Amino acid sequence: MLDNPNEPVSDLSYFDCIESVMENSKVLGESMAGISQNAKTGDLPAFGECVGVASKALCGLTEAAAQAAYLVGISDPNSQAGHQGLVDPIQFARANQAIQMACQNLVDPGSSPSQVLSAATIVAKHTSALCNACRIASSKTANPVAKRHFVQSAKEVANSTANLVKTIKALDGDFSEDNRNKCRIATAPLIEAVENLTAFASNPEFVSIPAQISSEGSQAQEPILVSAKTMLESSSYLIRTARSLAINPKDPPTWSVLAGHSHTVSDSIKSLITSIRDKAPGQRECDYSIDGINRCIRDIEQASLAAVSQSLATRDDISVEALQEQLTSAVQEIGHLIDPIATAARGEAAQLGHKVTQLASYFEPLILAAVGVASKILDHQQQMTVLDQTKTLAESALQMLYAAKEGGGNPKAQHTHDAITEAAQLMKEAVDDIMVTLNEAASEVGLVGGMVDAIAEAMSKLDDGTPPEPKGTFVDYQTTVVKYSKAIAVTAQEMMTKSVTNPEELGGLASQMTSDYGHLALQGQMAAATAEPEEIGFQIRTRVQDLGHGCIFLVQKAGALQVCPTDSYTKRELIECARAVTEKVSLVLSALQAGNKGTQACITAATAVSGIIADLDTTIMFATAGTLNAENNETFADHRENILKTAKALVEDTKLLVSGAASTPDKLAQAAQSSAATITQLAEVVKLGAASLGSDDPETQVVLINAIKDVAKALSDLIGATKGAASKPADDPSMYQLKGAAKVMVTNVTSLLKTVKAVEDEATRGTRALEATIEYMKQELTVFQSKEVPEKTSSPEESIRMTKGITMATAKAVAAGNSCRQEDVIATANLSRKAVSDMLTACKQASFHPDVSEEVRARALRYGTECTLSYLDLLEHVLVVLQKPTPELKHQLAALSKRVAGAVTELIQAAEAMKGTEWVDPEDPTVIAETELLGAAASIEAAAKKLEQLKPRAKPKQADETLDFEEQILEAAKSIAAATSALVKSASAAQRELVAQGKVGSIPANAADDGQWSQGLISAARMVAAATSSLCEAANASVQGHASEEKLISSAKQVAASTAQLLVACKVKADQDSEAMRRLQAAGNAVKRASDNLVRAAQKAAFGKADDDDVVVKTKFVGGIAQIIAAQEEMLKKERELEEARKKLAQIRQQQYKFLPTELREDEG
Repeated sequence: MLDNPNEPVSDLSYFDCIESVMENSKVLGESMAGISQNAKTGDLPAFGECVGVASKALCGLTEAAAQAAYLVGISDPNSQAGHQGLVDPIQFARANQAIQMACQNLVDPGSSPSQVLSAATIVAKHTSALCNACRIASSKTANPVAKRHFVQSAKEVANSTANLVKTIKALDGDFSEDNRNKCRIATAPLIEAVENLTAFASNPEFVSIPAQISSEGSQAQEPILVSAKTMLESSSYLIRTARSLAINPKDPPTWSVLAGHSHTVSDSIKSLITSIRDKAPGQRECDYSIDGINRCIRDIEQASLAAVSQSLATRDDISVEALQEQLTSAVQEIGHLIDPIATAARGEAAQLGHKVTQLASYFEPLILAAVGVASKILDHQQQMTVLDQTKTLAESALQMLYAAKEGGGNPKAQHTHDAITEAAQLMKEAVDDIMVTLNEAASEVGLVGGMVDAIAEAMSKLDDGTPPEPKGTFVDYQTTVVKYSKAIAVTAQEMMTKSVTNPEELGGLASQMTSDYGHLALQGQMAAATAEPEEIGFQIRTRVQDLGHGCIFLVQKAGALQVCPTDSYTKRELIECARAVTEKVSLVLSALQAGNKGTQACITAATAVSGIIADLDTTIMFATAGTLNAENNETFADHRENILKTAKALVEDTKLLVSGAASTPDKLAQAAQSSAATITQLAEVVKLGAASLGSDDPETQVVLINAIKDVAKALSDLIGATKGAASKPADDPSMYQLKGAAKVMVTNVTSLLKTVKAVEDEATRGTRALEATIEYMKQELTVFQSKEVPEKTSSPEESIRMTKGITMATAKAVAAGNSCRQEDVIATANLSRKAVSDMLTACKQASFHPDVSEEVRARALRYGTECTLSYLDLLEHVLVVLQKPTPELKHQLAALSKRVAGAVTELIQAAEAMKGTEWVDPEDPTVIAETELLGAAASIEAAAKKLEQLKPRAKPKQADETLDFEEQILEAAKSIAAATSALVKSASAAQRELVAQGKVGSIPANAADDGQWSQGLISAARMVAAATSSLCEAANASVQGHASEEKLISSAKQVAASTAQLLVACKVKADQDSEAMRRLQAAGNAVKRASDNLVRAAQKAAFGKADDDDVVVKTKFVGGIAQIIAAQEEMLKKERELEEARKKLAQIRQQQYKFLPTELREDEG
């Protein structure tokens, strides 16, 4: 077992092996102590018992060590795991031989009764073992044919054995020739069945395959195997020594030998435990992979710095298409490994090393491809996005490896599993982000290969034999498949339009179609898995795959058209592909309808009702604008009966719809179609009735259209509830939702009937409109209070803006309550309905924004509810005043309106809390100033990073005092860059403090004054950033030998000057004793010191260089005179250049002076 551990010994995991070693070592220690004690006392039975326990513990230790060594060996990335066979062919062959021998003895005329019984026992024993082996093999195999064959063979063996046993019993009772003959006949089927089974079991498919362990794996196994062998040998010696002591306990030399063996056993077990712990599979590979990915992160950081400085070298040895494909391929492969690594880290230690090594191997090509792609992208922002997202993916992989290493494949290390799951999720998100970016980048240049691969991969998943466990019903998946199918059809129509008008927009549409098809394929797979009968599921799967082929062709044509937008032939092909996609969408929908005709009809009906609601909204806009007129000279009376009759028909359809949930799909489909047709007809006759009222009474028109709109909304909800409750038992929660929706539907239809009857009665129509609005608001509040998450989110500003409508409606309601005029009441009812609906929608959408905390969300929802309830109280009180208009009741309107105002204030404060502290007005001059300051800090830091990469140029060794000039220059320039970065950040903090103190308004009272101050701050910050950037360039050029020390000195002085201007700009309005101003001053001083140091270093170098320049004086008279004249000429020339340079500097400063803000000009003056 320990000589060649290349097959699994048991099913123990690596960490189970460690536990087994620990437990057995404890048992072995106790039994060894018992052996020694009992040998000393001479208690031989107890001695024997302890030896038995020790031998079992040793067997357990050996098995655990062999299994651990096997797992260590196969965990090496160069090893290949073996696997245990389903059956042991040798066992089957031996059983076959034994059964045949026993059968010959049974039928041998010379066999005695005892020999017959002995043969029968052998047959029973071996056939039982064979049947048991077949049972285990059938449970292990995933091959359905083999499973059936093993079961059938076991039955045949068992039946033929049972028949043989009957004949043996008869023979045992009477050893006649007839009974012996019957026995002979009964052995034939058994022998045949056993031979057939043995032949089947010898199939190579069922045989064990030993592992192929690499040399590295064998080396890793060695410490475990050596310790285990030492333990076995020393234990064997110990037991032999103890045996002699048990016979002769009075032998002192033997006791010392026993103690020596005991010590050796103890040491070897300790060594075994240490070796197993140290050689845990995957740990070494995790460390190697972590080092490799760290190197990749450093490479991508270098590329990012080069990209920031616009010096990223373009790769000319490969096309952008090939790089794009390499990058996409690497990202996809990494994405495929996330779940296997997480699974291995949680409980499959032997696989961990393989998976992490595989993962790390993809990162070097990933980085090369990402840098190559970025080098070919012209847009700087896109370039940085690709590099940043690649770095994020590498960092998330690093976090995943750390978590995997910590988990180590130990299923009992539960405390690490959450970290592994979280790291895997972060890594998946990083993969998704970079894939979206790659798809968008690919689509922009016509490269849609990534999208095609994504659609093809989604199609391949449809063929997976075992879909995930469904978490919903067929109806749930049917709804989502319909949604994504229709989205694909809409995108296809848009692509047809854009191919003619804006071909450059096709890339985004193709990306959208790819995303939608990915969701559709996943949901389609689940719909197919839950559909009954199976034929319907197969049809759904097939048609979704056909749609995928159509999407691939359409996406490819979109890419081709982007490359050549004027190609009319490609346009025609794209239009044909888009039509084919639309047709295939209709085939998918028809397959879903076959799956459940009733629910599909409900989905179609719900879509139709949504269209009616949108149409009614448009009609309300026309009515409000006063343009909804009757075509003929009709009166409302001409339409009243038709409206009432159609409404009653809708009530009957509603009853059928509710009962259809529990009946057959055909009846449900019929009821859904009928209700959709009736609501369409009812909406039309109500619109005609509203138009007949005339455009001079728009408020009444709106009341009537709102009433039918409420009915349509209720019907939409009822259809949705019916769909959810279809084929469910009576006590299912969805049935209660259905009853609630039916109740709302009846209430809204009744409200419509009342409104129709009251619309011509000028004395009551306002009251009726208000009652309908109150009922509508209660229904909207119920939806608002439900736990359903809104489909989209909005900003807190939108929520605040919508509260203005509540304030206006409150004023209108108080005025209507005081006047008691029906016209005012109708206007109030219409305004209230819109104001409350908009406020509730905006409040819920804003509160469910991902950046809003749970506490702030609960607060916003609570005050949204309170605001609605207080406004409901106000409207209900207006109703009371209308019925009994007394001064006391009217007086209460003011108090109720104050309650509404208080609730609105609380709601606004909750919305302000949703903004968080980071919310700003982008038009605020102080915000612009702060943005510029932070931008200046960022540019300074980028320049400083560039400096970090510089190294002095190589040069011959000179005198020691000038040897480190370049190092001095670089260090001084770096310290200036760091100091100016700190200065600009301090200026940002000081500017924020001024806003907080009110010295600068966050919304300026005097916009001109504060704006001017902000401009001063902005220009000063920009000057600091520009001067620092120039300094870094001068330092760079100086150490590379391309610029003079004078330029360096000038740049450093300019940094000091611009710093002084920034300090002046901040001091104009600041509190001199504040903490921010102290920090600002300290930062300014640091910049000045660093600049002075640089100037001194440069001047010293310049003077030193001048001193070192030796002048050779010519000795001849004429030559000497010529030399003096040349020197004077050069001096005059330099003086004239100096004068011109001074004049030029003065002109530049004069020009800049005109644009300086007031504060800076006064200071300079």
